[in-house]
Amino acid sequence: MLRTALIGFPLSGKTTLFQLMTSHREAPRGGHGKLDVSVGVARVPDARLDHLTEMYQPRKRVPATVEFADIAAATRTAAQALLDVAPFRDADALVHVVRAFVDPAVARGTGSTTPARDAQAMEDELILADLAVAERRVERIERDLKKAKTAELEKERDVITRCREALEHATPIRALPMHEEDRKRLRGFQFLSAKPLLLVVNIDEADLAALSVPGRAADEAGLGAFLARGATREAAVCAKIELEIAQLDPADAAPFLADLGLREAGIDRVIRAAYDLLGYISFFTVGEDECRAWSIPHNTIAQVAAGEIHTDIARGFIRAEVVSYDALVGRGSMQACKEHGEVRLEGKEYVVQDGDVITFRFAT
Repeated sequence: MLRTALIGFPLSGKTTLFQLMTSHREAPRGGHGKLDVSVGVARVPDARLDHLTEMYQPRKRVPATVEFADIAAATRTAAQALLDVAPFRDADALVHVVRAFVDPAVARGTGSTTPARDAQAMEDELILADLAVAERRVERIERDLKKAKTAELEKERDVITRCREALEHATPIRALPMHEEDRKRLRGFQFLSAKPLLLVVNIDEADLAALSVPGRAADEAGLGAFLARGATREAAVCAKIELEIAQLDPADAAPFLADLGLREAGIDRVIRAAYDLLGYISFFTVGEDECRAWSIPHNTIAQVAAGEIHTDIARGFIRAEVVSYDALVGRGSMQACKEHGEVRLEGKEYVVQDGDVITFRFAT
């Protein structure tokens, strides 16, 4: 499962969005310096799975999911708090909720609403926390190299030194171009500024028109400099409207959104953006028992994808019977796709494509 961590300054709407997005929540976890962490699971909206479910009428429909973690307010700086909490250190990506709405009840500082200032302030905290980790590690490696030099230790020193220099110039590690081997060397350090970042702009109700144009809310909030960096994306919501949508019956929600000029709820955009940020795709398994979306990284081969379902399927992999979602929907049935030669037999090394509908054949 994809794991993300919500960050944001107090009263930015972070916890409200967490509660709206996550359909299943665990009880808050304490024990980390008395910090409470809530973990919830959000279902990734996917119209393709909806259509396949209509076709097959299965007993169960299982969407792809994203895990979100939310931390209670802490007295220490945000980055210091995150370093103490496993769901945040282990997160695949960070989701920063930035306040862009006006409300005298939650005014900060001078009372002005400056999303770019808040985004940079949080980025600075992440960078400072990472810089301390990088400096300690470089010092330790230098001591170890005096005792015995190894090629791998020298490579680790070089990549961490490069990260330290970037951090000293206020550049997050995620913005550095880097070979995959070097990224692997960094994973054990769980640098916060190395994690992909999704900026969620929590806008004012008066600015709802910005939601109809992708990227407009972020531009108006002055966040263009952040979005120009690598591994960074944006999504915009209006938490006040999302609360109203959440209180409606599903049948009433669609007309309400249409009246606002919106095609879908903002929380659905946030969930999908978090999924896309990490470069994940979905393949499907279908049948009378279950229609299910499976999450895999882009460029995953068939045998590895099979292991997402069960390790025995990957171990005993024989072949994958593959048809594209478009072909299946266009023909109306798997049998029709077979008759038209649109069901392919693929081997272990086949690179699974987004929207593939797959039946795995395997020996136990």
